[in-house]
Amino acid sequence: MDIRRAPAYRTALVRAWRGGARVVAALWLIATAPGVLAQAAPPADAGSTLGASLEQQVRQLALGDNHAAAPGTPRVEVSVGRLDPRLRLAPCQHVEPYIPEGTRLWGRSRIGLRCTEGAVKWNVYLPITVKVFGTALVATSGLPAGSVLTAADLTPAEVDLAEDTSPPVADPAVAVGRTLARVLAPGQSLRLSSLKVRQWFSAGETVTVIAQGNGFSVAGEAQALNNGIEGQPVRVRTDGGRVLIGQPVGERRVELPL
Repeated sequence: MDIRRAPAYRTALVRAWRGGARVVAALWLIATAPGVLAQAAPPADAGSTLGASLEQQVRQLALGDNHAAAPGTPRVEVSVGRLDPRLRLAPCQHVEPYIPEGTRLWGRSRIGLRCTEGAVKWNVYLPITVKVFGTALVATSGLPAGSVLTAADLTPAEVDLAEDTSPPVADPAVAVGRTLARVLAPGQSLRLSSLKVRQWFSAGETVTVIAQGNGFSVAGEAQALNNGIEGQPVRVRTDGGRVLIGQPVGERRVELPL
């Protein structure tokens, strides 16, 4: 007996076909839904590349934001990336570039592009790289981790301030005598994160507390309740029992900004 002619086989085959047909239909509906076209669908003038006019708008937006934030910055360069080539955006008569909320145009970042005039509204993000150049200290030669820095190890040079999230060091007084926490290559900029964190005092020690205000300062003594680690807040207790929070700034010294 040919199993393909058996009633049970034909019934199973029909059920499988109907199930497959439902899957195909569902996929077709998803693929043609307006909401999906808005996500999957590239601007009218570009697939993975931008038109010259839109790219210029993106550059001006990034440059304007950085010059407003740092008017003294000598030079800013913006490299515009490419949209994902897999995107298939619906045709659009006007694409508006904008800075996404909470985005800092510094180093590797992104610019939003949204369609404001088109049958289907869409929104995508374009990768950009913003380089901000300024003078900071760089290594004169290769330096291993654990090196104690001397003035001869560092020299001022123009660097990309935005290439690292840690601030660059520009003042030799901040670096000389400090220990490197990581390797520095020749010409690499020295960052605060490159330096080992200092401990200015230990919990239980008596420290000088300096409260600074607008044009005045008041000094007193207190007991440290935890170790005074550079860059981390510290709690101190005054003779009157009051607990204050300040910043360790030197050997057994704590500042309380008012």
